[in-house]
Amino acid sequence: MSRVFEGYERQYCDISANLSKKCTSAGALDGELKKQKLSEIKSGLDDAEALVRKMDLEARSLPPSVKASLLAKLREYKSDMSNLKSEVKRIMSSNANYSARDELLESGMADTDMVAADQRSRLMMSTERLNKSSDRVKESRRTMLETEELGVSILQDLHQQRQSLLHAHDTLNGVDDNISRSKKILTTMSRRMSRNKWIIGTIIAVLIFAILMVLYFKITH
Repeated sequence: MSRVFEGYERQYCDISANLSKKCTSAGALDGELKKQKLSEIKSGLDDAEALVRKMDLEARSLPPSVKASLLAKLREYKSDMSNLKSEVKRIMSSNANYSARDELLESGMADTDMVAADQRSRLMMSTERLNKSSDRVKESRRTMLETEELGVSILQDLHQQRQSLLHAHDTLNGVDDNISRSKKILTTMSRRMSRNKWIIGTIIAVLIFAILMVLYFKITH
């Protein structure tokens, strides 16, 4: 398994366990303390999501034999993230219900028409803010997915290029071996040619000497 993936995994498990404890404690709080605890939980969720994305990218860059098991783990972590988000939504919904109840009790002493108008105005503003926030979240998620796809594509391209370079290196090693063998063959052939030249030269010299000796004997006799 990748050491990088294991490091991300340990960090995620620590954050997930911490978030579960904070969710449990947040359920027993109210008011500003509860809001502060929810803010801490949201920050922790962002960190956990970032680690899940990093684990996803790291797993997809590994060989298929390792990638399959890591992606299976990732599905469990993503399911754990969904459960944590659902728990946070439940706590926030409970907190919103308490806040709405308090506002209604306080507004009971004011004029009914003014309170209703004010509530409608706040509701419209809240709805508008929620819509804008939802749009921003969707845009951020779309950008995140595009970035993730781009990162995966780059990693795949780099892997293919690495394989091509390794193949080219092996081919060059083979060519170098062939050149070395050819050089040895040419050296051997050159030596044999030189030896043959000396042999032929010696034979010619012997023949010339023999001819000269024959001519000498013929002339002298």
